[in-house]
Amino acid sequence: MPARYGGFETAVEEIGKRLAAAGHEITVYCRGERHPEPEYLGMRLVHLPAVKRKVAETLSHTGLSVLHAARRRPDAALVFNAANAPLLPVLRTLRIPVATHVDGLEWKRTKWSGTGQRYYRTAESLAVRWSDALISDALGIRDYYRERFGAESVFIAYGAPILEETDTAKLAEAGYAPGRFHLVVARFEPENHVHLAIEGYRRSAAREPLVIVGSAPYADEYTARLRELAGDDPRVTFLGGVWDQDLLDALYAGALTYVHGHSVGGTNPSLLRAMGAGASVLAYDVNFNREVLGEEAGRFFGDAASLAAAIEAAEADPGAAADRGGAARKRAAERYVWDDVAAAYERLCVDLKERRLTRRTVRPRD
Repeated sequence: MPARYGGFETAVEEIGKRLAAAGHEITVYCRGERHPEPEYLGMRLVHLPAVKRKVAETLSHTGLSVLHAARRRPDAALVFNAANAPLLPVLRTLRIPVATHVDGLEWKRTKWSGTGQRYYRTAESLAVRWSDALISDALGIRDYYRERFGAESVFIAYGAPILEETDTAKLAEAGYAPGRFHLVVARFEPENHVHLAIEGYRRSAAREPLVIVGSAPYADEYTARLRELAGDDPRVTFLGGVWDQDLLDALYAGALTYVHGHSVGGTNPSLLRAMGAGASVLAYDVNFNREVLGEEAGRFFGDAASLAAAIEAAEADPGAAADRGGAARKRAAERYVWDDVAAAYERLCVDLKERRLTRRTVRPRD
């Protein structure tokens, strides 16, 4: 906190501040850059270290967080990421009711080796066995846990920030004009198909530049591949990570198209942010993205050729692209509301505290 990187951080900030405002005591366990104050937006922050290695960072930090929580005995715990499931028995031994947000299908990410993939598959089953409730942020994720484990989950999507106008001054400072560039915002991972965005764009006859926002903490090889694909094409620009949230919003809102290649998550916060900014979305064709966008609020691609055609169509008819962006903003404002999301989490936590949700709620029948 404050949230800067990733959907979980954003969700915890948006949900936590609303629960704190409603009078609940909220403790958030943080890693990384330390906020200078012990509280933020009404939430108590506890900063703990982590082992700075891909395979150990999450679990080491959560282990310390669980030990700290053991002294405080909260009424309920929310654990984000099924990878933390091996630590759930500690919370259960302490009789702290827990709900696990299972996230997306992490084992499908190529950054994990065979061992990593097996770990994540096992962690999913452990989350089912040891959680009092599971949280799914997409219907596709809910269906996956039903079909694979016979387990039920509480469906709670994310919210979308809604922007009504573009900060043209921010865009001008960055060297861009509204409607005069295409945008990608993603971690540099193969499952986010940044390579396909570059391939499709370069195959097109696009006149407007492609702006790529993102980085890769553990993927130097993939980053090198992306730069090789871009070659010396002057139309392709890598901005790196953009931590200025006002500038990032201006980029979303000012883009002619936003190319969304994410394929293995649930309801993706970057997609919701683009929709809330009124961006015209070109999304990789998977069930998660179709669930969020519906049939009218975006266009879908599955390969470089179809993406190239969609980019060319947007440049040929920017008015139609802008209309789709308006439809996306309307859909986000109606279906992905943070106040509703926080209210759902409040009901969940009360149910956990009152023991209306137990391990039998999610475990498959023997």
